[in-house]
Amino acid sequence: MKRIIALAILVIPGIFAALGIKLMRDMTFGILQAPFPFLLLQFIVGLLFFIGGLGFVAGFIFHRDRKKNKVQTRFKK
Repeated sequence: MKRIIALAILVIPGIFAALGIKLMRDMTFGILQAPFPFLLLQFIVGLLFFIGGLGFVAGFIFHRDRKKNKVQTRFKK
């Protein structure tokens, strides 16, 4: 049960990161999505989604590895 909850916690930010990549890619090709009035705003929101999703997943993995003592000595508390 714990693994399913952990997977759900990781999938949601992963979806946001994928959406961020899609928004940035669409801006590169000049495709404007519906809720955004101009392309620059679409790119900024996509970048924030990507950085937020990737940062959450990376932080989750780093926290888990720190608890299991699988990190280098400089990252240990």
